[in-house]
Amino acid sequence: MGRGASTNSIPEIEDCRFLLVIGSNTTEAHPVLALRMKKAVRKGAMLVVCDPRKIWLTKIAKRHLQLRPGSDVWLINAMMHVIFAEGLQDDAYIAEHTEGVEMVREIVSRYTPEAAEAVTGVPAEDIRATAREYASERHAAIFYTLGITEHACAVDNIWSLSNLVLATGHLGYESTGLNALRGQNNVQGLNDSGANPAYYPGYQAAEDPEVLRKFSEAWGGVELTETPGYRLDQILSGLYDGRVKALYLVGENPGHTEPNAKHAAEGFEQLEFLVAQDLFLNELTEKYADVVFPASSFAEKDGTFTNTERRINRVRAGVPCPGEARVDRDIVVSFARALGADWPEYPDAESVWNEFADLSPNWNGVRYDRLQETGLQWPCVDRDDPGTRFLHAPRPARPNGRGKLWPVEYQPPIELPDAEYPLTLSTGRTLYHYNSATMTMREAGITDKQEDPFFEISVEDASALGLSEGDWARLVSRRGDLEARARISDRVYPGLVWMALHFAQAKVNWLTHDVGDPLIGTPEYKVSAVRVERASR
Repeated sequence: MGRGASTNSIPEIEDCRFLLVIGSNTTEAHPVLALRMKKAVRKGAMLVVCDPRKIWLTKIAKRHLQLRPGSDVWLINAMMHVIFAEGLQDDAYIAEHTEGVEMVREIVSRYTPEAAEAVTGVPAEDIRATAREYASERHAAIFYTLGITEHACAVDNIWSLSNLVLATGHLGYESTGLNALRGQNNVQGLNDSGANPAYYPGYQAAEDPEVLRKFSEAWGGVELTETPGYRLDQILSGLYDGRVKALYLVGENPGHTEPNAKHAAEGFEQLEFLVAQDLFLNELTEKYADVVFPASSFAEKDGTFTNTERRINRVRAGVPCPGEARVDRDIVVSFARALGADWPEYPDAESVWNEFADLSPNWNGVRYDRLQETGLQWPCVDRDDPGTRFLHAPRPARPNGRGKLWPVEYQPPIELPDAEYPLTLSTGRTLYHYNSATMTMREAGITDKQEDPFFEISVEDASALGLSEGDWARLVSRRGDLEARARISDRVYPGLVWMALHFAQAKVNWLTHDVGDPLIGTPEYKVSAVRVERASR
């Protein structure tokens, strides 16, 4: 489904007639995009929200499927069960554009809504109603983000959603599809340009000899390897076993944002050399960095950002870099040349883009002179191509032109509550802060709204622990502990606590475990076992 990209465009959201939002606190994590969802509801669209918490969107939703964290596969398979049992699938689309449906049909036949209710906590009739509504509405779209992907079964979750889309034929036309809401302003562009170690720029496989030949020739005959580089989780484990002796961090704070973060931070003590490229120092770089390259913000450089709808937009410098700061392109090239690489001195951001576009077929038609106003959406294969509003029209873009349905079985979360750690911890973001809050905690207007670390706990659990609103409490897991203020709320059900990741003085990722998806390494931030105790302060 486009290497994690949204299949459809942002403006199409307001014309959807059915919206399934799963694992996305859209109004807080993507507040501008969420305005389109609100507009769709005002125009009569049906909204169903699947989330363990009562997020803001549940206030305007027709139905809230308050599933237990980590039970997404059970829920989606049960919806598929209803669709096949009641003949709601799109047989014509399946026959012409897909493969593998019989294996999926066999698997989901065992996932009845009644059995799903016991695992997910979602009433069977709500599952049935949602499946019928989604399958029966032509302009039905699915929206997801980290609540789906931050699990040890992340790939299975995405496969399940893809199965749901393909079985109902909700693909290849407007106001439909499977839409990944990207978590940062240029995370799509970063992935497009080759940040994933399994791909060269443009999602060209690292093990493909023809791809290696092409890039080697373009880069002056440099020898390239078929062996993919390390993923982030592999880099962090490499800090301990000696595989990684030096590290170059660009705009990252893994001692805060990575799971089992205390363990991650301890790994930095074993590094022989750490260089950081960033706007601000953080607690990790202050303690461990041997060299810090002062970098540039979005307002201080030219280039492109690619948003969640695959739209490449121009970014233009509004102010010069302050002090000794330099634009990132110049820092990276200078560093590479100092290490002995024979890299050219790219005169400007456009020359970098042109190299990428020349070597990446789906971007061949994207040129700076075409990006002056509204930008272009990839794929855009030549100068006459207007770009692609929605993917997979008229059929899925696999070599054989067929979308693959993949049978998925439920796998329980890695760490479930027990007598010692009886509560489930899930993590996320708030409206006011961004990731490790290295930037947002510096703004008084924001910290006036939210500064002290807090966690959400149900009325029932707070009462059992003797906690009142605003009391300091200690959260303890098998990895560590922290103190934060209790926020007593009906947003979480009894047995679930929720905490944002933003607070440096109380890093929630000291509590989360670091077992990830076996295929892609995505950590399971959303399910960890904890206990809550009254704090002494």
